[in-house]
Parts: sequence; C-alpha cells; structure tokens
Amino acid sequence: MESVLALGALLALLSGVMNGLFTLPMRFLGRWSWENVWSVFIVGACLLLPLVLVSALAPASWALLLHAPRTAVIIALSTGFAWGFGAIMFGQSVSAIGIALANTFVLAISSALGSLLPIVFLSPQKLFERSGITILIGIAIEIFGITLCGRAGVLRERAAGVGDTSQRGDLVGKARPLAIGLLLVLGSGLLSAVFNIGFALAHPILDYGKANGLTEFSSTNLIWILMLGGGAVSNLGFCTYLMMKNKSAAKFIQPGSLRLYSFGLLMALLWGGSIFVYGAAALRLGAMGVSIGWPVSLATGLLVANAVGLLLGEWRGAPRTALRWMFAGIAILVIAIVVLSKAG
Repeated sequence: MESVLALGALLALLSGVMNGLFTLPMRFLGRWSWENVWSVFIVGACLLLPLVLVSALAPASWALLLHAPRTAVIIALSTGFAWGFGAIMFGQSVSAIGIALANTFVLAISSALGSLLPIVFLSPQKLFERSGITILIGIAIEIFGITLCGRAGVLRERAAGVGDTSQRGDLVGKARPLAIGLLLVLGSGLLSAVFNIGFALAHPILDYGKANGLTEFSSTNLIWILMLGGGAVSNLGFCTYLMMKNKSAAKFIQPGSLRLYSFGLLMALLWGGSIFVYGAAALRLGAMGVSIGWPVSLATGLLVANAVGLLLGEWRGAPRTALRWMFAGIAILVIAIVVLSKAG
C-alpha cells in the first residue's frame, strides 16, 4: 500500500514538473508567429495525444462515447469550448509578460477559483461549513500572494523601461504592458475554473464508462476527450483567424520548420501528458488524492515555472526588491494551495 501511495505522489510531482516546463519551448520559437506555435501545440495536446492514448489503452471508448449520457456530453463539450478561450489568453500572457509571471498568476487564480466555483454552483450551502470557510481563507491568502507577485512585476517593468525586450530572447509573440498581461491571466484563470466545473458536471460519463467495463482511468479519459476536443475548436478557430489576418500560414513551410514543429509538439507532450499523468497519480493516492496530489502538482508547477523564468533571465536587471517581493509571493501562494487542498 505504501509503495502505491509513494508512486502516486511521484506521479503527481512529475505532473507538476511537466506543467511547469511546457511553456519553455516557446522561448525558442520566435521565427514563427504566435498562432503558428499555438495551433501546433493544440493539435498535439488536445487531439493527437488523446487519440493515441485512448486508442492504445481502451479502444472501446470510441463506441461508448456514441451512447454516453447526452446532457453530460453537451456539458463537457461546451465547458471545454469555453476553457479553450482561457488557454488562448494563457498563451498570449506568456508572450506578454514571460513564463514566470504568467504561470504564477494563472496557477494561483485557477486554483482559487477552481476550488470556489464548483462549491458555489453545486453545493452553495457548504460555503458556511468548515470546508467552505477553509476555501475562503485559502483564497484570501492567494489574493495576498498574487498582490506580492504583482508588485514584483511592477518593479521589474519600471526597472526594464518601456520597449526593453532584451530579456525575452527568442520568445514567440510580443511583449505587452503588465496591465494587459494581468487582464489576460485573470481571464485565463476564470476560464480554467470553468474547466473544473465542467469536469464535475460531466461525471455521469465516467459512471457510464465504468458500468460498461472501462477502468476508472479510462472512464475519466472519456471526459478529457470531449473537453479537450471542445477546447481545440475554440483555440484552432482563433489561430485560423490570426493566420488569415497576419498571413502567417506560410511560415509552416519555411526552411528549418522541422525544428519548430518539434518544439511545438514537445509543448503538447508536456502539457497533455501532465493531465494524464495526474489522472494516474490520483488513482494511486485514493482518498489522499486531493490532500496530497493536487497541492504537490500545483506547487511543483508554480516553482518549476519560476525557476525556468529565472534561469532564462526574465528577471535579469530587476532590482533585488522585486525579487524579494516575487519570492515572498510564491511562498504565500504555495501555502494557499496547501490550505485550499485541505478544503477537499
């Protein structure tokens, strides 16, 4: 039993590392426009990876989906479609304010709202019970941590000066003022919470899969297929619009594109893989899945993304005061994630 729990914890840790690293390849994709990078990433993460995994592990899933509960299927597709716009805003925010700040804000906001909104919509009476009060305390702590990180970002922006792009390297997309970046991460965090609500409301699909002989892991993947597919529609629709507007589709066949495709698919493997790895972790953690796996994965992703940002020089030239604010904010956010997990 202890070895199973240890494996579950290690998988949750791996999931967080993969999630924290998945935006790293964007640093080396500046020869493409943002929409080229993001479309390759979405095709790989939301379409190809689920197709391969489901076909290999449970090929009967495709037939079962045709007869799954209709209402739950519609909910999964529509909430996945809405989440897709959150993914768009996240991708834009990475280009706007960098890997470290974008990941920090989005992980913090989505963990807070992902804990709050399901209880508001599904069990509002629990807000006045111990679990609800714990969630509100965790959110208050996260707001404090976000404020500290925001202060660090303001100090970094002031020190860098307007138009300074020396810290970006070959990061795809264009830099934007911190205020625009904050709006993007707020929208992304809100719609990431919609993803969590959709997963909760689509549980009849999971029950249907188990009743028809699938394992719990493969039954959960039925929901992921639908939600990721819905998200792919909104993401690829927006990317297509940008390609037509910017006439950037020709970049897909420019010399040396094979390397760029490889980086885009690496992003897909890291992010899409983190979802399925976490699903495997949760099964092995049993009743401890929420109290151990979720905070381990989120906190690891938060720390890895910030370590990547520091190593790539995103904070080069920032005053030490800004770094102190940032480290303090990250520490507070990790504490908040642990508190929120206790509410589970």
